[in-house]
Amino acid sequence: MRRVSKITAACIATAALAFTATACGESSTESSTSDKDTLKIGMAYDVGGRGDNSFNDSAARGLDKAKAEFNAETKELTAKNGETPADREARLASLAQGGYNPVIAVGFAYKDALDKVAAKYPKVNFGLVDSVAEAKNVDNIVFTEEQGSYLAGVAAALKSKNGQIGFIGGVDLPLIKKFAAGYEQGVLDTNPKAKVQIQYLSTGSDLSGFGSPDKGKAAAKGMLDKGIDVIYAAAGGSGAGAIEAVSGQKGTWVIGVDSDQAKDPALSKYAASILTSVVKNVDTGVYELSKSVKDGKPFTGTHTYSLAEDGVSLTTTGDHLKDIQAKIDEAKKKIIDGTIKVKTTT
Repeated sequence: MRRVSKITAACIATAALAFTATACGESSTESSTSDKDTLKIGMAYDVGGRGDNSFNDSAARGLDKAKAEFNAETKELTAKNGETPADREARLASLAQGGYNPVIAVGFAYKDALDKVAAKYPKVNFGLVDSVAEAKNVDNIVFTEEQGSYLAGVAAALKSKNGQIGFIGGVDLPLIKKFAAGYEQGVLDTNPKAKVQIQYLSTGSDLSGFGSPDKGKAAAKGMLDKGIDVIYAAAGGSGAGAIEAVSGQKGTWVIGVDSDQAKDPALSKYAASILTSVVKNVDTGVYELSKSVKDGKPFTGTHTYSLAEDGVSLTTTGDHLKDIQAKIDEAKKKIIDGTIKVKTTT
């Protein structure tokens, strides 16, 4: 069935017990109960996994909420840099074979693997975050990243002292270009004289740009050296490096992504420099799919979590947006009513 578009709050519950998996060399966490009627949720993370302070952690919050609320059994596996498509197929298949239902793939890189595996396990419900699979037993969980990024661009333009603004993307791919396009448009619509430098940490099939904080730090430092004073890092775990670099230079701001990074335990010490974060409520999609399977009415098809339903939003931790909030709210209203059409590619 098609899901109802409703955003719910996610919370962090109990942590899973850790162990090392032998398949594909990945790390895994697993918690187990022995009731045959127990909901079993399998999670296949993208590179960086739980603890990336960003995209995967948002998915993990949804898993934690479902685990706590439904007393679910969970298993978590994580992709590695440089692995093959066959590795991703094997990861998803191992979860399906293990009786996990739903099996949730976090990240567009799982799309081709999921198309194959879902067809082989038609009785298993799958979830795919950030892409759209063809199989009928898949719940595609996608977002309007460009809309949230537009608002970040408005904020960046209003907070920049010199109109020199940067964007760091994890990988040069269509999904990340949505972030860049919305951000650049928001900046230039607010300050047509501003200049936006866009830089990607890796390209093509090299997904290391999502899990290399050192690359994020180096890219941010290079921008700061050029006088850029606001940087938006849509780079998964690599964004932590950019946040660290910006925090060391007075009078500059960094914009986080996917999670409220000013509240992340590993990054909260840099909160004074984190202007805002563009949040994607991946946790909501994960939780809602899990609940639908628990209720016997599994979601299928595609749902886009948009700005209108708070599928994407800007965080306000630290009240750094307080002086410009009215202008951000005005831009949000225009996006929702269609006055502003946000681009999805640069």
